[in-house]
Amino acid sequence: MQDSPILKRHGAYLPHWTRENGIYHICFRLADSASQKKLRQWKAAREDLQQVAMQQKRPFTEWERKEWMRLHSEAIEQYLQKGRGSCWLRNTTIVEIVTGALRFFEGTKFRLYAWCIMPNHVHVIMQPLGNYSVSSILHSWKTFSAKEANKVLNRNGRFWHAEYFDKLIRSEEQLRICIRYVWDNPEKAGWSEWKWRWKIREDQLLDRNTGL
Repeated sequence: MQDSPILKRHGAYLPHWTRENGIYHICFRLADSASQKKLRQWKAAREDLQQVAMQQKRPFTEWERKEWMRLHSEAIEQYLQKGRGSCWLRNTTIVEIVTGALRFFEGTKFRLYAWCIMPNHVHVIMQPLGNYSVSSILHSWKTFSAKEANKVLNRNGRFWHAEYFDKLIRSEEQLRICIRYVWDNPEKAGWSEWKWRWKIREDQLLDRNTGL
């Protein structure tokens, strides 16, 4: 395991845990992939958990912490897999734009371990390099791909949802589990022979010093 400390920062909606040379599982989604009603339901459920802990003047219990994280990740993932919204990432031209953005600075700004582009969301496992952060890399991916995708669609407006979910990976075992999860995402959603995914080979992973 790494010796560097884990730091916590707050995004617009979610907290993000960071670590120097950390590896992250990231999920970001299209702006219309979840209805406002559903977003309000998730927010209300999270706020209920927080209110109980605050009223009792205590931190989350282990169950509450896991449930709070589930409402940020698993519940949203299950909803997204149903193919909600416009699903612009089914468009071959657009998905090639996103793929190109993910790969463009690989090896200079970040290292990739796996990625999968689904019809309405994207999974990436990556490690920022140097002084680059997860948020700056995500901003670059989303800004470029949104501009180019909107040209293809002949539209204006928000393409990606403002926030994203990220999970700090803390061990080699967890890294392998996350890579399998990202790779298997299409089958879990009922999409067989999915083209838009990639993962590092096992021999490459063994040769790479992950720092975990």
